[in-house]
Amino acid sequence: MLWLKEEPVGIAVFTSAPLSLAMRNRFFGMKGKWSRVRFQAMNRQIVMLSRVVIHPTYRGAGIAATFIRKSCESCSIPWIETLTQMGHINPFFEKAGFVRVSSKSNSNKKQRACTKNSLRSHTAIYGTPKHSVGKQHGKKTSILEETHRKSCFANPVYYIFDNRKNKT
Repeated sequence: MLWLKEEPVGIAVFTSAPLSLAMRNRFFGMKGKWSRVRFQAMNRQIVMLSRVVIHPTYRGAGIAATFIRKSCESCSIPWIETLTQMGHINPFFEKAGFVRVSSKSNSNKKQRACTKNSLRSHTAIYGTPKHSVGKQHGKKTSILEETHRKSCFANPVYYIFDNRKNKT
């Protein structure tokens, strides 16, 4: 959290990295099947900066990049990644010390493949019926169709922050 006296000004939310991310796999040269040991190792090495919110009063004041950099430097994980659609418009992650790795390209073929089957596989990323995310009152659940449809057309930028020197 970022505070100005007793007023909350901003928040940075760090979460476990998603299990599969093609842009990360390319950056780190990860190939092959995933095992439980690989997932555990990844969780010790990579965290996702999944959300940054600055209070509307302070947006445009130039504090986001410094806030993000300081938040990342206080994290004990060696690598911090983020995906953002805003990376095409505002380079504040680069100003914060992140390196722009790549952007996901959406071909017409991929957009046409946005089907019920891809909805099921996309839902699997966020949890399976074995876990609470994939179950609600004993029923299987999935991400909303609207969320899925939007993700089919998203073109996020992948950024990575090398935090190895700040790891405690």
